[in-house]
Amino acid sequence: MKNIDKESLEKAFHLFESGDIEKIEIGTTKGLKQIHNYLFSGLYDFAGKIRTKNISKGGFRFANALYLNEILPKIEEMPESNFEEIIAKYVEMNIAHPFMEGNGRTMRIWLDMILKTKLQKLVNWQFVDKSLYLQAMERSPINDLELRTLLQINLTDKINDRTIIFKGIEQSYYYEGYEKEDDNE
Repeated sequence: MKNIDKESLEKAFHLFESGDIEKIEIGTTKGLKQIHNYLFSGLYDFAGKIRTKNISKGGFRFANALYLNEILPKIEEMPESNFEEIIAKYVEMNIAHPFMEGNGRTMRIWLDMILKTKLQKLVNWQFVDKSLYLQAMERSPINDLELRTLLQINLTDKINDRTIIFKGIEQSYYYEGYEKEDDNE
């Protein structure tokens, strides 16, 4: 595992363990930047900063960097009164992909904080299959039904369960290629 992944994972655990997560603005670009900065400060020069370069992944071009300052406030204003609206907002933020690196890990925490605040639910990420999730995310700009279904069947109301939160963080890092060296880590 790369040192950046290991250090960032430890920071993600600390974000929750310390209670600092409660200081994060929910559902806003500012809150997303706060989470990103917390996870990657000291690891990337661009921690918590909106990207200024265009990026793509697997042939998909994310939102043009020139338009992020106009796009992000519009995403922030999207409604989040029910599960469908929250997932639509999550999909739009994923299309924006506002950071050079670390978008997925940051946005999954951001999504869970919206779900926790608005619906008193979390995604139990440890039961969300990596390949199914990544495929659903790839297709979500066209149709988010697959993603909504996958996440909805894995919602839990155990929003303060430390094990669910921490296993979810580990799973989130696993989606990005992180693998623990052994079970003692």
